[in-house]
Amino acid sequence: MLLAGPLPLSTEAETARLAAWLAGRLVPGDTILLSGPVGAGKSAFARALIRARLEDPVAEIPSPTFTLVQTYEDGRDTIWHADLYRLSHPDEVAELGLLAAMEEAICLIEWPDRLGPYMPSSALRLELAPTGENSRSATLSGPSGWAPRLETLDG
Repeated sequence: MLLAGPLPLSTEAETARLAAWLAGRLVPGDTILLSGPVGAGKSAFARALIRARLEDPVAEIPSPTFTLVQTYEDGRDTIWHADLYRLSHPDEVAELGLLAAMEEAICLIEWPDRLGPYMPSSALRLELAPTGENSRSATLSGPSGWAPRLETLDG
């Protein structure tokens, strides 16, 4: 179900504002699936969302491209940031502990197509699409249960 978008994001700062807005609406058990081509801004969005949850705008948030998963504690909840680009088989998701994390933590997952049969049906999907050198659009879709949390989203 389309929930919002496409939302124009002309700058990285606008992307960060959307991420911060969404960060305040997440609870343990929420999974955000970040989709889009290489360079679309998936890692930048995840970094901004995690910084907002940590309430630290300069926190070092490395991309999990090589580690596959990075975890953070925000004082209340655990946040998992996963980049599944390098997975060779969906069963590796279980080996990473990601299945349990999707039930207990806030999860941000880049390259969610690699989840295969483990794709959570309750997840919010954020599709980022480049629209210019530094601009992109964001489209949010997912089950109707997300709609009340997103109803104040401008756009």
